[in-house]
Amino acid sequence: MQSNSQPSASRRTHTHNGHDDREIESLEEFDQVVASGSLAGHRIQSVDLTDRTFALLSADTTESVFLGCVMEPDAAAKIRAGGALVFPPVPGLPFDPYRGGLYGPDELFDGLAGTGFDATPDARTYRWYQDTKSDGDIFASMLRSIHDDAVSDALDEHLAGAQVVGIMGGHALERGSAAYAGAARLGRRLTRDGLTVATGGGPGAMEAANLGAYTAPFEDEMLDSALELLAKTPHFTPSVTDWARAAFEIRHSRPGGGASVGIPTWFYGHEPPNAFASHIAKYFVNAVREDGLLARSTAGVVFLPGAAGTVQEIFDNATPNYYQSRGEPTPMVLVNRAHWTEKLPTWPLLQALAADRPMAARIALVDSVDEAPDALARLRTQAQS
Repeated sequence: MQSNSQPSASRRTHTHNGHDDREIESLEEFDQVVASGSLAGHRIQSVDLTDRTFALLSADTTESVFLGCVMEPDAAAKIRAGGALVFPPVPGLPFDPYRGGLYGPDELFDGLAGTGFDATPDARTYRWYQDTKSDGDIFASMLRSIHDDAVSDALDEHLAGAQVVGIMGGHALERGSAAYAGAARLGRRLTRDGLTVATGGGPGAMEAANLGAYTAPFEDEMLDSALELLAKTPHFTPSVTDWARAAFEIRHSRPGGGASVGIPTWFYGHEPPNAFASHIAKYFVNAVREDGLLARSTAGVVFLPGAAGTVQEIFDNATPNYYQSRGEPTPMVLVNRAHWTEKLPTWPLLQALAADRPMAARIALVDSVDEAPDALARLRTQAQS
């Protein structure tokens, strides 16, 4: 008899490049697996199986789990009888809680060109969140949790093996400002250095860094042209529609930009996501989003000038570096000496925390954003030596 401490073969987790081999997230993957005659132990995630009834009726589905998969009623009845758990799609939602991948800007902003931002999936999901976040409905709370866990799973798969550098900075930074242009140059340089840029996915410095990553494959003048166009719509107020359309004008005129990650939240849903991140992990729970962004920034974090939110992020990142709870400390680069030593004197406290600890060799303060990439590279080299 098998010990309870040892999972059965169908329950064992096998991973490849960050992907659980039991997970099926597309119709192509489903067809490849079901060709063997068995789906036993697999997790089929948000796949439309309407046209796969025969395969479902004939396959072994012992201990399999179907999450939000559309299928014919007789197929659902058969796989339940065969030992599968079936979580059906939830009708009427503006989002898919069981999604198998990250969002893209075209998905979140679908309908923007025609009817404007208020009709997009992003805006409709924010309204659903506003309507349900405080009504005490355990079902709505469960759906938010399932969604955020699915997004985390997709994000881990996407970033497997990547050298991720987080860029943190204020949401209020306006297009057309010198600081916005500097953040964009930073994102471009780090992407060209082979790193994956990750931001909070919103406007301001976050958008600028994702914009820079998008322009990385193109000639330098492309960023200059983009900055000039965006400056005509400096802020997402009074019109998110106009603000977002300006970004899509750039994407459509110069397709094939560089990849980067944005990790925004509907908790701050009045701040729209930016359209320059190629992969978007949008969460309902802000705490999960913030901790996840910092934890996944394995190549370090650059902190641009910001206010309370950025200060919090500095010490959220410093804490695991101090205790080494995630392993070796990761590099931290603070940009703008006057800001972090005079206006918001965070640097002296960070230095005091780091004193006589391994993290002391992983922190740096620079005067300008253009110095940040070299400072980050220097700290990373020290970490690897």
